Amino acid sequence: MRLRVYDLLIVSWVLGSFTLAASPTAADEGMWLFNNPPSKILKEKYGFQPTAEWLEHLQQSSVRFNSGGSGSFVSSNGLVMTNHHVGADMLQKISTPERDYLKTGFYARRQEDEIRAPDLELNVLMSIEDVTDRINAAVKPGMSPAEAFQARRAEMNTIEKESFDKTGLRSDVVTLYQGGQYHLYRFKKYTDVRLVFAPEQAIAFFGGDPDNFEYPRFDLDVCFFRVYENGRPASPPHFLKWSPAGPEDGELVFVSGHPGRTNRLNTVAHLEFLRDRVYPGLLQRLFRREVLLSTYSERSRENARRAQDELFGYQNSRKARLGGLAGLQDPAIMGAKQIEERRLRAAIDADAQLKSNYGSAWDEVAEALRVWEPIYQPMVLLEQAAAFNSEYFSIARTLVRLAEETAKPNAERLREFRESNLESLQQMLFSEAPIYDDLETLKLADSLSMFMEMAGANDPLVQKVLAGKSPRQRAAELVAGTRLREVAVRKALAEGGPKAIEASPDPMIQLARLVDPAARRVRKVYEEKVEEPLRQAYAKIANARFALLGPEMYPDATFTLRLAFGTVKGYTENGRVIPPWTTIAGAYERSAEHDNRPPFQLPQSWLDRKAHLDLNTPMNFVSTPDIIGGNSGSPVVNRRGEVVGLIFDGNIHSLVLDFIYTEEQARAVSVHSAAIVEALRKIYDAGPLADELGR
Repeated sequence: MRLRVYDLLIVSWVLGSFTLAASPTAADEGMWLFNNPPSKILKEKYGFQPTAEWLEHLQQSSVRFNSGGSGSFVSSNGLVMTNHHVGADMLQKISTPERDYLKTGFYARRQEDEIRAPDLELNVLMSIEDVTDRINAAVKPGMSPAEAFQARRAEMNTIEKESFDKTGLRSDVVTLYQGGQYHLYRFKKYTDVRLVFAPEQAIAFFGGDPDNFEYPRFDLDVCFFRVYENGRPASPPHFLKWSPAGPEDGELVFVSGHPGRTNRLNTVAHLEFLRDRVYPGLLQRLFRREVLLSTYSERSRENARRAQDELFGYQNSRKARLGGLAGLQDPAIMGAKQIEERRLRAAIDADAQLKSNYGSAWDEVAEALRVWEPIYQPMVLLEQAAAFNSEYFSIARTLVRLAEETAKPNAERLREFRESNLESLQQMLFSEAPIYDDLETLKLADSLSMFMEMAGANDPLVQKVLAGKSPRQRAAELVAGTRLREVAVRKALAEGGPKAIEASPDPMIQLARLVDPAARRVRKVYEEKVEEPLRQAYAKIANARFALLGPEMYPDATFTLRLAFGTVKGYTENGRVIPPWTTIAGAYERSAEHDNRPPFQLPQSWLDRKAHLDLNTPMNFVSTPDIIGGNSGSPVVNRRGEVVGLIFDGNIHSLVLDFIYTEEQARAVSVHSAAIVEALRKIYDAGPLADELGR
C-alpha cells in the first residue's frame, strides 16, 4: 500500500477514473465521502453514529501530501504525522553524499533545527460544495463529445478560479461517481513544511521488498513534519488526540485518508482492457526501470543513495500491479464481475424508462475502448512521456506548456495550467531539490531506446528526436547541454513567456517543443473521443445505480479525502491463524532469523537500546477498513477520534481491492500508537516529541 504520487502518476492516466463503487453491504466496505458518511451502516452494525462535529474534526485534522500520501495534525503546534515512505522523497532531496537522512534518520531537538522541504505542499480540506448542476448545465444537448469536453473543462476552470479569487483557498472541482456528481473541494494550503523526525529506513522499511505487502510486519514507518505560517509554527483549529494504549482486538476503528484510485465497477470490457493491454505494458516498463536503477545502484554507495527512493517506487509499484493483475486474471473475480454486470443490466432493462435513459452505456464504454486501443501506445510514450524519462524533460515540457497555456483565457487551458493551480505548479517547477546528471542521462538513454523499440527506428518522430545519434549519445548531449538544473534559468524562461521559450537554445526546451505537437494531438483524441465518452457512459451507469439503490453509495477513490471503517481483526492463511498484533520482540526475533542481514538488519540504535524497551509493546496490527494506495500515512482513530495507529501498507490479499472489496483475508496494516511512543522515548531520546503528541 506504499503508493505515493510517483506511483499515482504512473497509473492514473492508464487506469482512468471512470469507475463506480459498490452499494453498501454488510461488510466493512467503502471509501466514503465526508459529506455522505455511512451513518446508517455504522449505527446498525456498530451502534455508533458520527456527529457533524466529529466528522468536521476528523476532516480538518487530516492532511494530504502533494507527494502522494496522507497525514494528520497531531498537535496544536502544527505537528503532522505521516509515513516514513511518504516523507522519503523529501528525505532524499535534503540528503547529501556526506549526510544520508534516509539511512541515518533525523531528529530536530529544537524547532530552529527543523529542515525545510524544498517543494512539499500539504492540503487540508476545509469545505465541500456540490456544483453538479452548474457543470452539467454547461454541456448542452446535442453537443459532440469534443464540444462537451471543452464546455465541461471551461466550466470547471471557471468555478475554481472564482472560488480561489473569493476565498484564497486552493479550489479543485472533483469528478465523483464518474460524472454522476461534481464537488468543489476547498483546501487550506501549507507550503512551509519542515522535517522534525524520521527513523532509519532500516526500521521504517524493515523486511524490505520481501516483506512488502506481507504480514506479520515489524515496521516503524513513521515520520513527523511541522507546518509553518509567517515563519511560526501553525496553530491548526483541529488536531487529533493520542491514545497511548492503542486499540483492542475487535475494536471499531476509522481511517481518514486519501485513497488514490480504484476501479471497482468498471464494465467487464473495461476490466478486460486493463488486464490484457494496460497492466502488461505497465509492468514491462516497471521491470525495465527497476533493473536499470538496480544496476546503477550496485556500482557505488553514492549511486545507491541517489536512486534509492525512485527505485523503491518502481519496486513497490511492480509488486502492487502484479497483485492487481493477478486479481484481473482470477476467474472467480472476473466471474463475479460478470454476474454483477448482468444483474445490473437486467434491472435496467426491466424498467422502460431506465433502459431508455441508461441502457446504451455499456456499448458506449466498449466503443470508447475501441478508440483507446490504437492510441494507447502513443499516449504512454508521448503524453505520459514514458519515452523521455528525465526530470529535465519534465521541467522543459512544463515551461513550454506554461508559456502557451497561460497566454490563453483560463477557461480554455489544460487542467494542470488552470489559474487556481498555478501556485502549486510553480512551487514544484522552481524546486531547489538536487538533480543528478549521471542518473538523468542513464534514465533518458534507456527511455529513448524504449521509444525506438516501441515506435520503430524508422518512425519520423523517433528520427527527429535522436537527430542521427544513438539513444545513449543523444541523452548525454541533451543532459550535458541543458541549463534547466539552474532554478534562475527556469524562472527566467517562465517569466519570459512564449518569446523566451521560442528563443531558447536549451536542447531540452527544444526537445520538448519538438515532441509537444504530437503529444497534444494524441491527448486531444484521448480527451475528446475516449475520456468524454467514458465519462458520459459511466455517468449513465452511476445515475442508474442511484435510481435503483438510492443515494447511500460511495464513489471510487480519486485521491480525495475519504472515511473508511472496520475492526481490528486477524485472519487465517493456509490453515494458520494470523493474530492481529505483532510486538517489538518479534522484530528482534525476525532479525535474528536472518542473522541481522539486510533487509532484516536492525539499526544500531535498536541493538544498543534493546534492554530499555518493553518488548511486549505492540508493533504493527491489522484491521478491516477499506483502503488502497494513497492511504499511506492515514491516521487510524477510535470512536473518540484518538490516534491508535498509522496506516502504512496492506497485506498481499488486499491487492485486489482496486477492483473488488473482500474482508475475508484482506487487511490494512498499521503502526501501533504505543510502538511510536515507545521508540521515540527509549530509542531516539525524543521525549519532547512524544510529549507533544495529541497536545
